[in-house]
Amino acid sequence: MYPRTPTLVTNPSSLQRRHPPIILASASSSRLALVRAAGLNVTVRKPSVDEDVLKRQARVEGLQAADAALMLAERKAVSISDQPGIDPGALIIGADQLLVCEGRWYDKPIDLAAARTQLQALSGRTHVLHTAVVCCRHGEMVWRHAAAPVLSMRRLSDAFLDAYLSVEAEHVLHCVGAYRLEGPGIHLFETVEGEHAAILGLSLLALLSFLRQQDVLIG
Repeated sequence: MYPRTPTLVTNPSSLQRRHPPIILASASSSRLALVRAAGLNVTVRKPSVDEDVLKRQARVEGLQAADAALMLAERKAVSISDQPGIDPGALIIGADQLLVCEGRWYDKPIDLAAARTQLQALSGRTHVLHTAVVCCRHGEMVWRHAAAPVLSMRRLSDAFLDAYLSVEAEHVLHCVGAYRLEGPGIHLFETVEGEHAAILGLSLLALLSFLRQQDVLIG
């Protein structure tokens, strides 16, 4: 366990200590919006990992989806700690998400045609979003968490898919399920179980609890 950092606050209205710096190892605009909405001051660094290779490796090794998501999140965080100019005491947040439906793993669609095919496959079925978040410090994992929100999609007509993809367009290509639950994607579902933030890609309640335990946030 690393020693707690000095209890200094960035400014009187902040819930976050001045030290250590927090780095978000993600190119996801949704994850960044979540942490900033929660009042966290983070620096964003894009991780240098090949997710497709790592996912194939996970399948070959027989990893369950939750373990694969955790592995990917850890690799992302560690890849940032190895970059030049990183404060060795920085707390690095890594995250990943895998969608699984009836045993099949889904990736972000490569184009709108692939998005349509994917949504047709998920239509009328229930899927799980295995959402992993980890924290790395001094190049070592200090915390990991996995959540598994469950979402049941209603049956989607061709007319609806035409309208939906016209409205969302390229936005669906940045989401593992080809939907943004915080946007028009909410129209796809009958029921949703789990933390809203975890569905968007980051288990925020668990992360904030860990940061308070580490005295990074005011308890």
